[in-house]
Amino acid sequence: MKHLLKMLDLSTEEIIDILNLADQLKYELKHGIPHPLLKGKTLGMIFQKASTRTRVSFETGMYQLGGYPLFLSSNDLQIGRGEPVQDTARVLSRYLDGIMIRTFEQKEVEMLSEYGSIPIINGLTDFCHPCQVLADLMTIRELRGSFDGLKMCFIGDGNNMANSLTVGCLKVGMAVSLACPEGYRPPDEILDFAGKYDNFELTADPLTAAKGADVVITDVWASMGQESEAEMRRKAFAGYQVNDRLMAEAAPDAIVLHCLPAHREEEITEKVFEAHANEIFEEAENRLHAQKAVMVKLMA
Repeated sequence: MKHLLKMLDLSTEEIIDILNLADQLKYELKHGIPHPLLKGKTLGMIFQKASTRTRVSFETGMYQLGGYPLFLSSNDLQIGRGEPVQDTARVLSRYLDGIMIRTFEQKEVEMLSEYGSIPIINGLTDFCHPCQVLADLMTIRELRGSFDGLKMCFIGDGNNMANSLTVGCLKVGMAVSLACPEGYRPPDEILDFAGKYDNFELTADPLTAAKGADVVITDVWASMGQESEAEMRRKAFAGYQVNDRLMAEAAPDAIVLHCLPAHREEEITEKVFEAHANEIFEEAENRLHAQKAVMVKLMA
């Protein structure tokens, strides 16, 4: 494991290894045990998309590991004025010990890894969100003890979250059911991967997807960069809300997760969100621990 570019690149063993380390680092933090495993290291964090959880969790995590996080807004970098990604990669590789980037196009992340000589971490692209899904898997295992026999259903857009959840959950042995409207399904690359598994289902019916699910996950209907499509998407996703009717199809003790921010009364009702708020905010906290594990694996 040289980089974290997408869930498709990780083996099952690498995913479990990251989760085990994340659990250990979380335990040590909660019990006041220092772990300055990245003392003297510097992480450059390139943000071409706004963030709450990604920025705060990476900055805090790097500080807790004894390193230094350097915030790099696209407004402050020459990459924001047209400098080629490959040149930025080669320059920053001479200053930093690792780069985390949160951007639009997956090819930018891939090019940083190709031309740079330091570890690259994908903090989010339009194609995938591996850091979030590692935190989700950590939360699921934390609350259920194991992935064995569990079913995850995702309700909504076949977006970066659906892509990474499908890959990650299948790789750790969970059954996966996606409910996406026509025209909003995951890309062929993800469906080709998932099609190799007998425990994968893609449907247009949210109630079918939720049937017997142990974990119900959703995301906003219009992500960053899709604001102009918001009204069209509201119509397309009108029947794809996580509500009491849908939860009645899931397992009685089903977990509900959301990567946040949530638009209450759109993709999820206020009632369902608040009933599962402890799970959702444990998931948000676990971004910190999972990303620390990734940084240690790549940069220590």
